[in-house]
Amino acid sequence: MAVPHNLALLLKANPFFAGLGDEAIEAIAVLCVSRHLDPGETLFLKGDPGDALYAVRRGQIRIATGSPSGKRLTLNLLGPGDVFGEVALLDGRPRTADAVAVEPTELYTVLRRDFFSLLERRPSVATRLIELLCERIRWMSSQIEERALLPLEARLAHRLVALSEDYGRDLHVSQEELAIFVGASRESVNRQLQNWRRRGWVELSRNCIRVLHPSHLYRSSDDSADTRDSV
Repeated sequence: MAVPHNLALLLKANPFFAGLGDEAIEAIAVLCVSRHLDPGETLFLKGDPGDALYAVRRGQIRIATGSPSGKRLTLNLLGPGDVFGEVALLDGRPRTADAVAVEPTELYTVLRRDFFSLLERRPSVATRLIELLCERIRWMSSQIEERALLPLEARLAHRLVALSEDYGRDLHVSQEELAIFVGASRESVNRQLQNWRRRGWVELSRNCIRVLHPSHLYRSSDDSADTRDSV
């Protein structure tokens, strides 16, 4: 019974499950099973059945999609405490993106059939899930607005600061991956990073970006956005 107990402690600290109450959290914890992924191992691919909800205990998961020509786009990076797969869990339709482990990763999994049984017994869990979906829609809307309206300097600064808040100041991501993440060319991203490096705001090494002064990046992004608005 140690695994359900330990998982319940994790769920109580997770915003998705906060406020459900100890009894509901314990019931969810009993449904979960653990899964380990090695770096580069695939959790699921676009088009796979949506038959489970996942919570990251430790590690990192990259959510990505691609085109027939081979172009890849990173949609999100998920770390400890993040919950994902809830849309496919609810409607049962195929996955809309790939999920791949970036580093050694441990997940908790809840199967769709078990979760629906729980929703029938506990409507409060269904209500919280609806709230989470609304939060995700708002996040996606902000991402679309960011890509469409903000200049590269602002998009890149926002992304670096957000990633550093989630995963620490040392970001193990290549410039090519970062370029895909913000919807720009690698050359443009490199020029901006080199500019910030000369100012002492970031340090650059192979497949690693160290964010030294996130407040400077935020101010820089605000200035660039203001310049855009004044044009």
